[in-house]
Amino acid sequence: MRNGERLYNAAGCHSCHLPGPDAAGIDGALPAGGAPLKTPVGTFYPPNLTPDPETGLGNWTDLEFVNAMQRGIGKSGRHLMPAFPYTSYAHMKREDVIDIRAYLASLPPVKNATRPQEVPLQPVVRRGIGLWKLIGFDSAITQPDAGQTDSWNLGRSLVDGPGHCNECHTPRTAFMTSDMSRYLAGGPHPEGDGKVPSLRGLIERGRYKDANDIKLALQNGELLGYDKLSSGGMGKVQTNMSKLPDADVAAIAEYLASLK
Repeated sequence: MRNGERLYNAAGCHSCHLPGPDAAGIDGALPAGGAPLKTPVGTFYPPNLTPDPETGLGNWTDLEFVNAMQRGIGKSGRHLMPAFPYTSYAHMKREDVIDIRAYLASLPPVKNATRPQEVPLQPVVRRGIGLWKLIGFDSAITQPDAGQTDSWNLGRSLVDGPGHCNECHTPRTAFMTSDMSRYLAGGPHPEGDGKVPSLRGLIERGRYKDANDIKLALQNGELLGYDKLSSGGMGKVQTNMSKLPDADVAAIAEYLASLK
């Protein structure tokens, strides 16, 4: 259960699955879903992740949850829109995904039916996603690099898997796949407003002094004077990072510091 909560925070699940503005009386600390997520292709309403059997995950099996998290296949068998970052969660170990499922099942169930996605030509788009997966979906589970420290490997697995940093900080190709030749090098904001900065060369560019400085920034943000950590969605990310064990944040900082 503890590992599931840890990875739930690393993934920032609550940040996207907030209760919507019309969810009166629902505890805002629960991932009851419904808060709009506006993107260039339309507006998404992330679903209810509580174990309510009618509007949440209460009737989902572990296999259905894993398929959604790591294959982008919904309970109905349809392709899920990659606004849900299953392209990153695919790199996680299966047992870690099941641990997240167990943590979600421990939350109080909340009845909250979310609105349908507002994406033009949805049936056509979903069919296209099946083709897109053939060229843009790498589902390989992250394997340790024997030439690196255990902490570095932990950091990479958290960044590339639950942290899904790649989804925002790696630019896209013409086919909207991640351009891994420019991994974490920054690019247009996925919500269509502004740009996302590069996570490479953070020390060399003078953004931070060392890995420990990056760690303190992730844990404390603008509270300790680290600027630009509350814009473009980073405020929520930093809040989630602050909930992780110290060793996890140190590992993430070590990995980011190694990217030149």
